[in-house]
Amino acid sequence: MARPSRYAPDTLPRPRHWSQDAACAGELTATFFPAGTTGTPVESDVRYAKKFCARCPVRSQCLAHALTFREDYGVWGGLDEDERAEMIRQARLAADRRRRREREERARAVAAA
Repeated sequence: MARPSRYAPDTLPRPRHWSQDAACAGELTATFFPAGTTGTPVESDVRYAKKFCARCPVRSQCLAHALTFREDYGVWGGLDEDERAEMIRQARLAADRRRRREREERARAVAAA
């Protein structure tokens, strides 16, 4: 039998991924993507999913992942779709205000020169 190459990608140690330390690791994925199809209101399903997030040691990494990869559905990092959308909207508004202030400051500096 041929010995596997020590350079083969499958023999290299993989770095630990944040999701391995998540409080939800091992839970059913459907728990975090409430659809309300079981007769239970979606709000109570979301609250149940968020209970895992409340005690999760990697909550911030999970939320960062959801925001970076634009996860449109489910509970990620303790926030549901609407909460993440609002967070993105607020960040865009703040960035727009910051750019507007910078343009106004440049215009004042040019006018003063």
